[in-house]
Order: sequence, then C-alpha cells, then structure tokens
Amino acid sequence: MIRIENMSVARQGIKTLSDINLGFGEGGVTALIGPNGAGKSTLLHAMSGLLPLASGRVTIAGQDIARATAQVRARTVALLTQSEHVTARLTVADLVTFGRWPHHRGRPGPADHAAVAQALDLFALTDLAQRQIDRLSGGQRQRAFVAMAYAQGTPWMLLDEPLAALDPRHARDLMERLHALSRPGPRQRSVVIVLHDLNTAARYADRIVALKDGRIARTGPKVIALTSAMLSDLFDTRMAVDAVNGHPVVVPV
Repeated sequence: MIRIENMSVARQGIKTLSDINLGFGEGGVTALIGPNGAGKSTLLHAMSGLLPLASGRVTIAGQDIARATAQVRARTVALLTQSEHVTARLTVADLVTFGRWPHHRGRPGPADHAAVAQALDLFALTDLAQRQIDRLSGGQRQRAFVAMAYAQGTPWMLLDEPLAALDPRHARDLMERLHALSRPGPRQRSVVIVLHDLNTAARYADRIVALKDGRIARTGPKVIALTSAMLSDLFDTRMAVDAVNGHPVVVPV
C-alpha cells in the first residue's frame, strides 16, 4: 500500500501541492485527473521518491520512500514520465532491457532475459524486438516505454500521461493491457496513471483522485467520485455523466 501523509511540495518557494493525505490500495487502476496545473504530475513524482517534499511523507509497504536507497526505490516503483528520450539507434529489446537495470546492474542473467521476453509478449512487441525505436509508430513506441516500466518488475507502475498523442485505437489498446495487468494474478501490477481523457478514466479506472489547485478535490471509487457535480466544479465547466453500453460517459454541456 502507498500512504501519503500531510504531504506538501514546493518549487522555487511556491507550493504546488498542499496537505495531501491519500492511500492507494494494491491492485487496480487509479486515475489522477484534474485541470492543467492541478499537480497531477507533481504528485506522481513525489510518490516515486524522486521529488523532495516540503513536509509530510510517503510510505510504501510501511517504508518511508524518501529514506530508501535509489536501488530500493527502483525495485518498488516504476515511474514513466512524459519526457522519456532515447537514442534512435536503440532497438525495442534494448529499451525494454533498461527496465531491468535495478536488478542486474549491468550484468543481466536468465531471470532478466525472461522478464524482458515476458514484457515484450505482454505488450505485443515480440515481433518488433529488433526494430529501432525511431522506426515505430506512436502507439508502438509508447507500448515499448510502458513495457520497459513493466519489465522493471515493481509492484507499482506510475505512468504520467502515457496516452498523450495516441489515437483512440492505440489509446484503447494500451489501456486494455494496463487494465488486464492490474487484475489479480501472478503478473499483477498496481497502476497509478495521469489521464486527461475523462472517458478513459471513466471506463478503465477503479479509483479516482481528482486534484485542483494543488489539493485533493475528491477521491474514491469511480462510481462514487465521477459525478456531474464534482466534474463541473473540478473543471469550472458544466459536465454531464451518462451511460453508453453500460459504461459511464462524460460530456461537456
């Protein structure tokens, strides 16, 4: 479990997150939603232990993440940021193998090779393993980055807008795979994901954390948190929540 207690974050003397108290249970998909500048990405980075806190603490399985070594953090949470850059000469297999670095420290063994093969298979990249990154489509490239995070073998995957710039088909494909991985089973991961597409959050998330102006506006199970009143207040525009084929749909009105 990830527990956040009385957490605040400041950048250049300005608070970007204030008085955050949250708990993230294991398994499932938790979507972080909110307007631009609400603090979603900052929260994700703070949860990973890579961003200093002005106050409070983050614990994962009872361990203060700020006091953990870099190697322990890298074996606990996999963070995929918006600005991942790699050399064009890397192959897909090379990229995914980077996810194993916290385990092999430059000397990969059979377990590392097996983990990479599994990640390639789960994200439908096996046939593309030797293709260079710059020769992939946008959807394939993003799957490769998420596969790298999966190969890291951590119980938690923290993903910052992995659907950015993806068309609806590729966005749906990636979310279907992440949702499946978050279900109980030997490959289960707990997924915390920043989403701007409210309908993607409405369809795939189990839990919602809504942020506004650096504070928690609402949190809870999707069926409770995603209401017209909450979304209208969150985005300062009227929102309606309806259902299509049994799935909630959010529409500005």
